[in-house]
Amino acid sequence: MIRIGLGWDLHRLVPLRRFLLAGVELEADRGELGHSDGDVLAHAVIDAVLGAAALGDIGTLFPPSDPKWKDADSMELLRLAFSKVKEQGWRLSNLDCVVTCERPKLIPYRERIRAALAAALDVGPEVIFIKGKTAEGLGPIGEGAAVEAEAVCLLER
Repeated sequence: MIRIGLGWDLHRLVPLRRFLLAGVELEADRGELGHSDGDVLAHAVIDAVLGAAALGDIGTLFPPSDPKWKDADSMELLRLAFSKVKEQGWRLSNLDCVVTCERPKLIPYRERIRAALAAALDVGPEVIFIKGKTAEGLGPIGEGAAVEAEAVCLLER
């Protein structure tokens, strides 16, 4: 059996926060605002894998109303979520992601991000790919006020 999951997230960018993608800190003058550490890519991947396994979503598993998750490490949340997916007998066959922001540029960090996701999801980095896009100056993303991530995964049992 195979299942496809889709995840999406968007975070405001603000001063005095780290800019994280899959736990990798990118050099930037602003970072993601969020209840946890704000890692937009980790959040999109969590929703993708949970959705594919029909196990809910990030807000159900880690509600922002619960102070326990305040400033939480999103990669640890991903490991916890994926452990629930694996308990159901699923394994990750493919993960394809798009991160949209004006800056910083993603290319210099891509291999580190792939490796970090691979480690958290117990797969080789060849199963994962990350693409960086811009919004061509349009809307909040194009103005540098936000970052967006999308993730599509294929699970097999």
